[in-house]
Amino acid sequence: MKFLTIMAFALLFVPSTNVYAETPVPDVEFLNSDSGALPFSEAVRVGQTLYLSGQVGLDSSTGKLAVGGIKGEANQTLENIKRVLEKHGAGMSNVVKCTVMLADISEWATFNEVYVTFFKPPMPARSAFGANGLAIDSRVEVECIAVIPN
Repeated sequence: MKFLTIMAFALLFVPSTNVYAETPVPDVEFLNSDSGALPFSEAVRVGQTLYLSGQVGLDSSTGKLAVGGIKGEANQTLENIKRVLEKHGAGMSNVVKCTVMLADISEWATFNEVYVTFFKPPMPARSAFGANGLAIDSRVEVECIAVIPN
Protein backbone atom coordinates (compact mmCIF):
# COMPACT_ATOMS: atom_id res chain seq x y z
CA MET A 1 0.00 0.00 0.00
CA LYS A 2 2.88 2.32 0.83
CA PHE A 3 4.27 1.78 -2.71
CA LEU A 4 0.96 2.78 -4.33
CA THR A 5 0.75 5.91 -2.20
CA ILE A 6 4.28 6.93 -3.17
CA MET A 7 3.57 6.27 -6.88
CA ALA A 8 0.33 8.29 -6.77
CA PHE A 9 2.13 11.13 -5.00
CA ALA A 10 4.99 11.04 -7.54
CA LEU A 11 2.61 11.17 -10.48
CA LEU A 12 0.95 14.26 -9.06
CA PHE A 13 4.22 16.16 -8.87
CA VAL A 14 6.05 14.91 -11.95
CA PRO A 15 5.62 17.43 -14.72
CA SER A 16 3.77 15.86 -17.60
CA THR A 17 5.07 16.26 -21.13
CA ASN A 18 2.97 16.39 -24.22
CA VAL A 19 4.88 14.55 -26.93
CA TYR A 20 2.54 16.01 -29.54
CA ALA A 21 3.40 19.57 -28.54
CA GLU A 22 7.07 18.85 -29.26
CA THR A 23 6.38 17.63 -32.80
CA PRO A 24 6.70 20.51 -35.24
CA VAL A 25 3.65 21.04 -37.41
CA PRO A 26 4.53 22.05 -40.96
CA ASP A 27 2.99 25.17 -42.36
CA VAL A 28 0.02 24.61 -44.62
CA GLU A 29 -0.20 26.90 -47.63
CA PHE A 30 -3.30 27.02 -49.84
CA LEU A 31 -2.22 27.86 -53.39
CA ASN A 32 -4.66 29.28 -55.89
CA SER A 33 -4.56 30.58 -59.42
CA ASP A 34 -5.50 34.17 -60.13
CA SER A 35 -9.09 33.37 -61.00
CA GLY A 36 -10.20 31.93 -57.67
CA ALA A 37 -13.62 31.24 -59.21
CA LEU A 38 -13.76 27.59 -58.14
CA PRO A 39 -14.57 26.44 -54.59
CA PHE A 40 -11.26 24.64 -53.94
CA SER A 41 -7.54 25.33 -53.89
CA GLU A 42 -5.51 24.56 -57.00
CA ALA A 43 -2.92 22.96 -54.72
CA VAL A 44 -2.04 22.75 -51.05
CA ARG A 45 1.55 22.75 -49.85
CA VAL A 46 2.38 21.03 -46.57
CA GLY A 47 6.10 21.24 -45.91
CA GLN A 48 7.78 19.97 -49.07
CA THR A 49 4.70 18.06 -50.24
CA LEU A 50 2.36 19.49 -52.85
CA TYR A 51 -1.18 18.10 -53.13
CA LEU A 52 -2.83 19.01 -56.43
CA SER A 53 -6.57 19.16 -56.87
CA GLY A 54 -7.94 17.07 -59.69
CA GLN A 55 -7.33 18.47 -63.16
CA VAL A 56 -9.46 17.88 -66.22
CA GLY A 57 -8.73 18.57 -69.88
CA LEU A 58 -9.96 22.15 -69.80
CA ASP A 59 -8.14 24.32 -72.33
CA SER A 60 -7.62 27.68 -70.62
CA SER A 61 -7.37 29.50 -73.97
CA THR A 62 -10.87 28.42 -75.03
CA GLY A 63 -12.52 27.70 -71.67
CA LYS A 64 -13.71 24.37 -73.10
CA LEU A 65 -12.62 20.75 -72.93
CA ALA A 66 -9.81 19.88 -75.31
CA VAL A 67 -10.89 18.33 -78.59
CA GLY A 68 -9.93 14.79 -79.58
CA GLY A 69 -11.79 12.66 -77.05
CA ILE A 70 -9.82 10.83 -74.40
CA LYS A 71 -6.45 11.47 -76.09
CA GLY A 72 -6.99 15.19 -76.41
CA GLU A 73 -8.38 15.51 -72.89
CA ALA A 74 -5.66 13.33 -71.37
CA ASN A 75 -2.97 15.42 -73.03
CA GLN A 76 -4.55 18.69 -71.85
CA THR A 77 -5.12 17.29 -68.33
CA LEU A 78 -1.46 16.37 -67.98
CA GLU A 79 -0.37 19.71 -69.46
CA ASN A 80 -2.53 21.41 -66.82
CA ILE A 81 -0.85 19.34 -64.10
CA LYS A 82 2.56 20.21 -65.46
CA ARG A 83 1.66 23.92 -65.43
CA VAL A 84 0.44 23.82 -61.81
CA LEU A 85 3.54 21.92 -60.69
CA GLU A 86 5.91 24.34 -62.41
CA LYS A 87 4.02 27.32 -61.02
CA HIS A 88 4.67 26.02 -57.51
CA GLY A 89 8.30 24.92 -57.81
CA ALA A 90 8.05 21.31 -58.96
CA GLY A 91 7.91 19.30 -62.16
CA MET A 92 6.57 16.05 -63.52
CA SER A 93 9.63 14.17 -62.22
CA ASN A 94 8.68 15.25 -58.67
CA VAL A 95 5.29 13.51 -58.79
CA VAL A 96 5.12 10.54 -56.42
CA LYS A 97 1.44 9.54 -56.72
CA CYS A 98 -1.39 10.01 -59.23
CA THR A 99 -5.04 9.09 -59.01
CA VAL A 100 -6.75 8.72 -62.37
CA MET A 101 -10.52 8.84 -62.80
CA LEU A 102 -11.93 7.82 -66.16
CA ALA A 103 -15.50 8.32 -67.32
CA ASP A 104 -15.10 5.03 -69.20
CA ILE A 105 -12.58 2.55 -67.80
CA SER A 106 -12.36 0.90 -71.24
CA GLU A 107 -10.35 4.00 -72.31
CA TRP A 108 -7.59 3.03 -69.88
CA ALA A 109 -5.15 1.82 -72.55
CA THR A 110 -5.67 4.96 -74.63
CA PHE A 111 -5.10 7.14 -71.56
CA ASN A 112 -1.86 5.23 -70.85
CA GLU A 113 -0.56 6.03 -74.35
CA VAL A 114 -0.63 9.71 -73.41
CA TYR A 115 0.39 9.25 -69.76
CA VAL A 116 3.74 7.63 -70.59
CA THR A 117 4.72 10.65 -72.68
CA PHE A 118 4.57 12.84 -69.54
CA PHE A 119 6.18 10.51 -66.98
CA LYS A 120 9.46 8.67 -67.31
CA PRO A 121 10.81 5.86 -65.09
CA PRO A 122 10.79 5.65 -62.21
CA MET A 123 7.05 6.09 -62.58
CA PRO A 124 4.90 7.55 -59.80
CA ALA A 125 2.61 5.26 -57.83
CA ARG A 126 -0.84 5.30 -59.39
CA SER A 127 -4.44 4.29 -58.81
CA ALA A 128 -7.26 4.41 -61.32
CA PHE A 129 -10.96 3.82 -61.40
CA GLY A 130 -13.95 4.31 -63.60
CA ALA A 131 -16.31 7.06 -62.50
CA ASN A 132 -19.96 7.65 -63.19
CA GLY A 133 -19.67 11.27 -64.23
CA LEU A 134 -16.79 13.72 -63.95
CA ALA A 135 -16.77 17.50 -63.73
CA ILE A 136 -17.98 19.31 -66.86
CA ASP A 137 -18.56 15.95 -68.60
CA SER A 138 -14.84 15.34 -68.98
CA ARG A 139 -13.47 11.94 -69.97
CA VAL A 140 -10.61 12.04 -67.44
CA GLU A 141 -9.58 13.69 -64.18
CA VAL A 142 -6.17 13.29 -62.55
CA GLU A 143 -4.95 14.38 -59.13
CA CYS A 144 -1.32 14.20 -58.03
CA ILE A 145 0.97 14.45 -55.05
CA ALA A 146 4.48 15.79 -55.60
CA VAL A 147 7.53 16.49 -53.47
CA ILE A 148 8.99 19.94 -54.02
CA PRO A 149 12.78 19.81 -54.44
CA ASN A 150 14.97 21.83 -52.06
